[in-house]
Amino acid sequence: MQQHKKIECLMLFVEIAQQLSFTKAAKNLSISKGYLSDQIKKLEAEFQCALLVRTTRSVRLTAEGEKILEQGKKIKATMLDLDRNVYQTHNSISGTLRITAPTLFTERFLLDICFEFKCLYPDINFVIDSSYVNYDLHHDDFDLAFRATLHPPENMVAKLLFSYQHCLCASPQYLEENGIPKTIDDLSALQCLSAVETQLWPLKSKESVISGWLTVNDHHLLKQQALNGRGIIRIANYYVDQELENGTLQKVLEDEFVQGQNIYLLYPQLIYPPEKLSTFIAFVQEKLRDRRYHL
Repeated sequence: MQQHKKIECLMLFVEIAQQLSFTKAAKNLSISKGYLSDQIKKLEAEFQCALLVRTTRSVRLTAEGEKILEQGKKIKATMLDLDRNVYQTHNSISGTLRITAPTLFTERFLLDICFEFKCLYPDINFVIDSSYVNYDLHHDDFDLAFRATLHPPENMVAKLLFSYQHCLCASPQYLEENGIPKTIDDLSALQCLSAVETQLWPLKSKESVISGWLTVNDHHLLKQQALNGRGIIRIANYYVDQELENGTLQKVLEDEFVQGQNIYLLYPQLIYPPEKLSTFIAFVQEKLRDRRYHL
């Protein structure tokens, strides 16, 4: 007899042994007395001994049946504990969520969202990979990803959060002292600070050859230099939306901005996603619900 079938028969035997009645056991299990009797006979054949003494009016256990009942009750209790633990783990908002996300998105939105979620659900924790690596969620140890792309992977569930562009901006102080550029060619006379070593900025009319006193591979530091009035930067507009709104940074050459990217939330296609994942995804969507219309 296969192992899983033996366990099934053992659980049927435990019910009979506790009820000492085939009729009551069959009713509790919602199966026929005939099927129940057949399974007990198979179990007795497997152990090569009688487990029950049947009469027309009663059922009692043999000595071997008493021993198997005790072991069967332990197995049943273990299985019930397993069911409860799996259910609790799957349906509780606790444990760890592992997330990978672009650095700018992590700094601007994700850390605050995770903290607010933690305040609502104290038993949750987060592990975040803040980078631009496109991990494969089917093979790498992440529950979900945020990704900037126009073409999300087809083998993932993809939720569009918002769209964005890269904008050119500088502090009002810098523009007042150095002039507001009216054309792309005007950029050549200004300090254009870059986050990468390339000296080309893609713009709608043409690529602009830029020059500036600083190239730094940290967008936070780059934004700080712009806020301090030290040049023009090209940066994702969602990363400087607060500064643009309060006027500490100002857009220039807006007609030259090219098509940007979309920020998607990605996760594997799961038939039964854990409650912590489903709840967090809904929370993120609610927090960023209006963002797509504001950028």
